[in-house]
Amino acid sequence: MTPQPDELPLIALRAGSSAYAEAARSAVKRAMDFSGALVGLLVLMPVMLTVAVLIRLDSPGPIFFRQLRRGYRGRLFWVVKFRTMQVDAEARLKDLEDKNESGGKVLFKMKNDPRVTPLGRFLRKSSLDELPQLINILRGEMSIVGPRPLQIRDSELLLAEDSEGYRRRLQVMPGLTGPWQVGGRSAVDSARMVEMDVEYANNWTILGDVAIILRTVVAVIVGRGAC
Repeated sequence: MTPQPDELPLIALRAGSSAYAEAARSAVKRAMDFSGALVGLLVLMPVMLTVAVLIRLDSPGPIFFRQLRRGYRGRLFWVVKFRTMQVDAEARLKDLEDKNESGGKVLFKMKNDPRVTPLGRFLRKSSLDELPQLINILRGEMSIVGPRPLQIRDSELLLAEDSEGYRRRLQVMPGLTGPWQVGGRSAVDSARMVEMDVEYANNWTILGDVAIILRTVVAVIVGRGAC
């Protein structure tokens, strides 16, 4: 049966692996995701409440921002973030396309994006805007580590530019952090991002995930690659 556009077929298991081994590793990863997200929400709740109050005071609009993203096997889900932009940011994107500073143009990056609020710049620099995605992890829509889920605009551009890379990176659960975050973020163009994501999807391990989490902590502390 031909798969629907929003759900891709699974790729064959990598050489030397077995269905049992893959299932066991996936179960361990899911257990780590659920427990890590639950603990994270409990520990970081005071921080998240503080951020919520600051957003309310900083600019008019909702505290949270929801956006459709492409997740595991192309399934659509609503990613949740703290709002860092003005409420009309989505509508203004087309007017800013010619100012895109991202190499490859698949991702939209603009260092001095006029849509970002003053508080939003700090939240992005510190990655605090991503914390609500712990809820996505609890729901089973995301993992702690994996390729970042792309918004629909970026997904469509990537599909047109590199259909194999698009398909490969969707064979694992999207992550709160991943190889792109620890590899440079805004300093890395879209082609290199896809290469890193595909390499991760083909070779991920539990120990590798732990290493990425530790590198993420360092990247957040120094603010490396944030936009």
